[in-house]
Amino acid sequence: MKFDILTLFPAMFEGPLTESILKRASDKGLIEIGLHNIRDWALDKHATADDSPYGGGAGMVMKVEPLSGAIEAVKEKRPGSKVILTTPGGRPFTHQVAQELSREEGLIIICGRYEGVDERVRTLFVDDEISLGDFVLTGGEIAAMVIVDAVSRLVPGVLGHEESAQYDSFADGLLEYPQYTRPPEFRGEKVPDILLSGNHAEIAKWRRKEQIRRTLASRPELLDGIEWSKQDKKLLKELGLDPHVKAKPAKLSADESTETSVKVEALAKADLSTEALAKAEGGSA
Repeated sequence: MKFDILTLFPAMFEGPLTESILKRASDKGLIEIGLHNIRDWALDKHATADDSPYGGGAGMVMKVEPLSGAIEAVKEKRPGSKVILTTPGGRPFTHQVAQELSREEGLIIICGRYEGVDERVRTLFVDDEISLGDFVLTGGEIAAMVIVDAVSRLVPGVLGHEESAQYDSFADGLLEYPQYTRPPEFRGEKVPDILLSGNHAEIAKWRRKEQIRRTLASRPELLDGIEWSKQDKKLLKELGLDPHVKAKPAKLSADESTETSVKVEALAKADLSTEALAKAEGGSA
């Protein structure tokens, strides 16, 4: 996977892109990251890359000539790469978007700055626009780092264990289940017995229930549109939930709203120990 980042501040990337997983992936040739200083394509001796906006207003706008020169130079070497602009007006960046981008031949990421880029850059060169969320950053460099990191994790061979990305939060639409490691007890908090049982089928069931419980408690809107498996529907029923009901009904009466809130709160505090699960299923641990 090839990433080309167009930025006014290439030094910002030295730490995040040269450590840990990204460094190992780069050393192995699994990903390739190129940093390109937009000022190198400026037309004047001062390397001017921004100017005041036509029509007046505060701030500066990134000029079209340096950006077009940078994009065309990179495109000449990587004609199959997709051009992405980081901007607050772009589509929200999600795990699904990262998966989509990981299937591209390469990505050319434009780091927006100041009041944005000249509109002709968007019109003539940009294939996609990405936003990290409804907030404003100083520039698109941090957004570019996030995109590179999230997409790289999905490139085959980048992670040490192929299942790591498969079970990440959002990989299947739900939040990740709780994780524990040694010691088995710390300050009175014990690792759930089921994780020490060696029963992998029951462990998988517990983890899936925890995913559902966590998601409903923290991000219930994620449950809308989930394609529940037959086993999932069974787990939902065990938790007292109807898999056919939307997480956010369009309209609820006062009583229904209260009932839904109580159910969510109860599930968030639900006892999902080995004993509780066995009792709910009418069996024994």
